[in-house]
Amino acid sequence: MKKLAIFAFQDDPMCFIHVLLNMLDLKERGFDARLILEGKATALVPQLAAEDHPLNRLWSRVKEAGLVDGVCKACSSKMGTLPAAGAQGLRVLDEMMGHPSMGRYREEGFQIVTL
Repeated sequence: MKKLAIFAFQDDPMCFIHVLLNMLDLKERGFDARLILEGKATALVPQLAAEDHPLNRLWSRVKEAGLVDGVCKACSSKMGTLPAAGAQGLRVLDEMMGHPSMGRYREEGFQIVTL
């Protein structure tokens, strides 16, 4: 199986919409795709959950498809969005000094893409 881990770092909705669309496309094409929210992208977590947010429906589809692997603990703490991540049932990733480890994903056979 083709494995791809996308680390999203930016909080720009115009960029993030492409992350969400590609996650759904990858799943449809048979990829084992995982989305990891890092850096400023963790600021989007509470915004995306708001029903009136333009990306809410896409975000919900990506979550329901099981494509969100988790959020960075250190960054979501810094951005003040750790409680929102917990409220949405998102996994907190912190195995590398509070951050997700790209090395772990590589060891598990994932190609890494950063956006």
